[in-house]
Amino acid sequence: MKFATLNYQEKQQVALVDAAQEVFWPVSELVPGFDGDMVQLVQQYAQLRPLLFLQLQARKGAGRPLRDAQLLAPIPAPRRNIFCVGKNYHEHAAEFSKSGFDTGANAAEHAPEAPVIFTKPASAVIGSGAKVPSHPGVTKELDYEAELAVIIGKPGINISKADAWQHVWGYTMINDFTARDLQKRHRQWFLGKSLDGFCPMGPYAVSADEVEVGNLSVRCWINDELRQDSNTSQLIFDIPTLIACISAGIELKEGDIIATGTPAGVGIGFTPPRFLRSGDRMRIEIGNLGALENEVG
Repeated sequence: MKFATLNYQEKQQVALVDAAQEVFWPVSELVPGFDGDMVQLVQQYAQLRPLLFLQLQARKGAGRPLRDAQLLAPIPAPRRNIFCVGKNYHEHAAEFSKSGFDTGANAAEHAPEAPVIFTKPASAVIGSGAKVPSHPGVTKELDYEAELAVIIGKPGINISKADAWQHVWGYTMINDFTARDLQKRHRQWFLGKSLDGFCPMGPYAVSADEVEVGNLSVRCWINDELRQDSNTSQLIFDIPTLIACISAGIELKEGDIIATGTPAGVGIGFTPPRFLRSGDRMRIEIGNLGALENEVG
């Protein structure tokens, strides 16, 4: 099932979405008594799913037009970290190494020996359709990164790879927007990837049963030019490996997000680099997760 967090009739609410018909139903109307956010929906999903499925079948095509609502990020204000993974596709690791922007201790490597993990703060999150601030007084080298993101649905610490799938609720998309000059200058990536508005997310949160996660196309267009075109089958570290790595000594909770890394084709992969400018349009599509669209402000 696809869900969205949206503003509708001056109220923020969680909705069940039929993306093909471009309609939605507030979950609070489908499930009397539910008035929670997306994290609460994830927490209660095992109990809510049968009723939601029946309601969707009964009301198919009879929802409210999506055009009448404002889509927000599926999890607008994450309660904890957004965990991100760097250099997790071989070709992107190679292009990053050659770009001169990777100033880490192992900058010359084309495949990390272990997952490279960093975080983004909740203040970076915006929804599909929102403008990404260009922060002209802070950075001049803006870049895009299309990424599949995992939504955790069951808490756990020290999770084994064998048990990892039990902790996945579903998926969304993230644009790991980056100030490359800050990333290079500060070496540790947090500042370059964490300015306000630097984490477009969405448009939907999609339950795991609808996603063939091992074989998803990952594409990104800039001003209608296809720049990134890969597949999740090319991940260096798969999702169970990432969950096992991050949860080692850190408890994952419902609603936590893991962005799994970006493939080749980012701006610094070109010679010379092709940085974004105000007015540039970005469109990310991954499998059946919808389209995450944002413009640089």
